[in-house]
Amino acid sequence: MDLRKLKTLIDLVSESNISELEITEADGKVRIVKSDGHTAASAAPVVMAPVAAPVAAPVVTAPAPAPAAAAPAAPAAPEVKGHVVKSPMVGTFYRASSPGAKPFVELGQQVKEGDPLCIIEAMKIMNEIEADKSGTVTQILCENGQAVEYGQPLFVIE
Repeated sequence: MDLRKLKTLIDLVSESNISELEITEADGKVRIVKSDGHTAASAAPVVMAPVAAPVAAPVVTAPAPAPAAAAPAAPAAPEVKGHVVKSPMVGTFYRASSPGAKPFVELGQQVKEGDPLCIIEAMKIMNEIEADKSGTVTQILCENGQAVEYGQPLFVIE
């Protein structure tokens, strides 16, 4: 991709509401990401290398030692009694709306369906997570400021 075309693409991204643009052509791949008012471009040339067929090596196996005792089983996840509220997205878990504010919920607190439980920050957007069931909060499974995954348990409501 020539420099003029790359410059034009950078200008288009910086002047628009687009935050990211990725273009793949025969001679390479370009990804332009706008962050905090600055535009950055990265170009990664695509190179096709011939792949050699793997050579089979002789496999030597040693006889397995006889087990003296059964290996201990991995500890099972503790049984959770009640309704588990899971993270609907990847992000950062916060118990309160701001660093100095009191948490949305505490252990043992009664909540109604629709009450806010926490906030998950994803891509600089604060997403309020609400209770999807009424009951008592019996467990808070994440620490404030902890990174959470999609589907990760956050709270247990009984």
